[in-house]
Amino acid sequence: MRVDEILANNRPTFSVEFSPPRTPEGEANLLETARQLRELDPDFVSVTYGAGGSTRDGTVEITRVLKDELGYETMAHLSCVGETTEGLSATLDKIAAAGIESVFALRGDPPRGEGDFVQLEGGLGNAAELIGFIESGEWEFSLGGACFPEVHPEAPDLATDLAYLKQKVDAGASFLTTQLFFDNQVYFDFVAAAREIGIEVPILAGVIPVGTFAQTKRICELCEASIPAPLEAAFQAAGDDPEREFELGVAYAAQQCSELLIAGAPGIHFYALNRAPATRAVLGALKASKPWERTRGDAASLAGRIG
Repeated sequence: MRVDEILANNRPTFSVEFSPPRTPEGEANLLETARQLRELDPDFVSVTYGAGGSTRDGTVEITRVLKDELGYETMAHLSCVGETTEGLSATLDKIAAAGIESVFALRGDPPRGEGDFVQLEGGLGNAAELIGFIESGEWEFSLGGACFPEVHPEAPDLATDLAYLKQKVDAGASFLTTQLFFDNQVYFDFVAAAREIGIEVPILAGVIPVGTFAQTKRICELCEASIPAPLEAAFQAAGDDPEREFELGVAYAAQQCSELLIAGAPGIHFYALNRAPATRAVLGALKASKPWERTRGDAASLAGRIG
């Protein structure tokens, strides 16, 4: 089933993002993580695409395995970094041949050690062009795009970032997924601003359940996502104790997701980092408590129309 068809069911969706492993041990760990999370029945999973296409073949293969062997609905990421349109077409053909029906289209980051993004001769310049390229072809994918509640690091301001985001939607993206964030008000304000300029597609909330604070902080620094000062102080008070950090991370993410769902967010996309425990704990708690069935209160007034 396509992701846009899943979202059309008009209920909260839960999805998990994995990354293609680079070693046999990594692959075994990813598949074990996927098996553990399968028990909680996420609506779909996605598989990332390495910088410069470094994990292109791995993305397609792992996505196929998750679909065929573990029974997941799957979505493959695809970026245009270092790719010609001919290369992109070949990869899209492989994705389609694997029975994968959804693609998450990205410009992508340049390979490690390189500077700014440089459009390859014969290639595409950004995610909106990639979405339009896929949409104009013979493929029949559900297309998703990324968005940045705290503004993309390369955008000068929110208005410019949103104007470009609308280009993605106008080109054919039928849903969006946010970069990770910790402050729900950032998401509520971002979605309200997107609606004001005519972006009406579902915007899934990207959440990372913190397992290890040091690792999460490094990720936030790389993608320029902020950590609220009270949350950082709470983790510092944990004193680098792994068990206390895990408990705090799960508790915070469960509360964060509950508020988002009560306010009407169409779904939660978990950045699992190929590990099961924290995501499994949060997803299990949400499935058990079903916060979206509660009467919407103050959270709804903050969120506005965010579905």
